[in-house]
Amino acid sequence: MPPDDALRDRLVRVGAELLRTESPGALSLREIARRAGVSHGAPRRYFPTHLTLLSAIARSGFADFSEQVTAALRTTPEDPRIKITTIAYLYVRFAATNRSMFELMFRHDLLTSGGELGLRDASLPLFRQLTGLVAAARPDSGVPPRVTAAAIWAALHGTAQLWNWGSLTLATDATDPLPFVDATLTAHLGPP
Repeated sequence: MPPDDALRDRLVRVGAELLRTESPGALSLREIARRAGVSHGAPRRYFPTHLTLLSAIARSGFADFSEQVTAALRTTPEDPRIKITTIAYLYVRFAATNRSMFELMFRHDLLTSGGELGLRDASLPLFRQLTGLVAAARPDSGVPPRVTAAAIWAALHGTAQLWNWGSLTLATDATDPLPFVDATLTAHLGPP
């Protein structure tokens, strides 16, 4: 790897590590440079704006989640419903254990920006995978698989956010978000 790529990757890695203990608001170019042990101007050589660095860090979150899904699905039975359930559980768990990264990954300004900055294409492979599994699980549902997959994703995202904010626990005394995931999948896919 050329030295430039090594430093670029280190800056992204340091930003991702910073998110383990801090909110996305702590991701300043200066702080990332300080923790990476480089001058405060060094990140500008690789990331012309603060948003380009944030986007690169968020992409690393999508890559991490995608790796987790790929690894889990290798050992999951071929039943599409079981694979959807595996992805859904991982999604909510990832959101709960990587709260700041999850927040950054879905920042509207990063998702809607064009070009290299935009994150839209970072989430699409997983959405396509979910859509394919929905099509296999409900081939004759009469609802386009993309619509059902989007509804599942929206409900999972809402569950993850409400769980992270403590709202589901407050409203239901729940100690685990997975029953809400199961209810979402039953509502959109029918009983297991």
